[in-house]
Amino acid sequence: MTLTASVGLMAIFLVDLVDMIFISMLGKAELAAAVGYAGAVLFFTSSFGIGMSIAAGALVARALGVGDVEMARRRSATAMTFGVVIGAIFAGVVWLNVDGLMRLLGASGDTLALGAHYLRIIVPSMPFLMVGMIGGAILRAHGAARLAMMVTIYGGLMNAILDPILIFGLDLELTGAAIASVAARITMGVGALIPIYKHYGGLRRPTLFEMRMDSAAIFAIGMPAILTQVATPLGQAYVTRAMAAYGEEAVAGMAIVGRLTPVAFGTLFALSGAIGPIIGQNVGAGLKDRVHQAFWGGLAFSAMVAVLVSALLFGLRGPIVALFQADGITAEIVILFCGPLALAFYFNGVIFVSNAAFNNLGQPFLSTLVNWGRHTLGTIPFVILGGMWFGAKGVLIGQAFGGFVFAVLAVILVRRVISRDELKGHKLSPFQRQARLMRLFNFRR
Repeated sequence: MTLTASVGLMAIFLVDLVDMIFISMLGKAELAAAVGYAGAVLFFTSSFGIGMSIAAGALVARALGVGDVEMARRRSATAMTFGVVIGAIFAGVVWLNVDGLMRLLGASGDTLALGAHYLRIIVPSMPFLMVGMIGGAILRAHGAARLAMMVTIYGGLMNAILDPILIFGLDLELTGAAIASVAARITMGVGALIPIYKHYGGLRRPTLFEMRMDSAAIFAIGMPAILTQVATPLGQAYVTRAMAAYGEEAVAGMAIVGRLTPVAFGTLFALSGAIGPIIGQNVGAGLKDRVHQAFWGGLAFSAMVAVLVSALLFGLRGPIVALFQADGITAEIVILFCGPLALAFYFNGVIFVSNAAFNNLGQPFLSTLVNWGRHTLGTIPFVILGGMWFGAKGVLIGQAFGGFVFAVLAVILVRRVISRDELKGHKLSPFQRQARLMRLFNFRR
């Protein structure tokens, strides 16, 4: 599940990285900085899609775990509907406030104008991204890891084909990169719907009564999950603003690291999405031992990935700096990432796995608590101290140290939740009770 999902994710992340390479080749620091600022805003918008996909994946997986395929189809449709509506509304709000958001992050002058232009092209395509992300979660809930992988690969291929044509062939520079991203999002949306209809019966239109029932379950997980995900871009926005104090070259270095990170650690990003359905189905079936094994196996797998990837980055740090034509503080930040900061990303992996466990164990509030703590108390004071002691590099060092503190807290909380009696299997879960209620309702009707 993880390896196939990581291939799909890395297809998208790799294209984003290639975007940055192409933009760096243009030799304009303000372009790279503009992408860095815009990336923080896009990260914020995509957090809504991540939150809704978590809810969809958890609910569909639990419905399948109790053996109710019709409930799974209905919940898929309800989650998709709410996701598109919320995505469209949120995209409109962000689009109207692009300039203010860029200024809030510390952008000014040409960098602000370039970043705002880039965002105004991409942000309206958010509903298509929501369909792609929620559709991928639905496929993973069915165990269709390869099909979910192909959704993101199709988007990545579209972006990869259009990028050089639009950026260099038509000389559109940043505009071309934005248009290619929009085309990729549309491709992902279409690519997610086709296998859902072809292999899993499509999306069954719910009745009003069913919509009300599903909405309560979706938002019970979705809203805390969205709040959980929003914490990450807000924390990253603070880091971006702190880095802005050291100049556009420092922001450009951070932007390069921001694009390198998901490519290097795409496996850990994918792990949280893959382990969620496994935990969810076993919670639905009341198999506590398998829930326990999945969580600890996820932590061990994260450690293995972190060590291997960090060693690879350390060995390639010289070529990576040359690839981006980085020098000065930009190069120093990239080299720092290819050393101890990469190894410290393991603690983010621990938090990813823990949040997936919370969401599928029926404790989404704990996921929200951990993520907000990590990106407020676990970011702001450490970033301030790191900047005071080590300058621009200290900003990222402080951010990494905060991850260690909250990773430990997350593991302690997950252990307590798994140990509760509700998972021993002698009681019906809320989702099993709802499944029985729905079957009774349909029988009487």
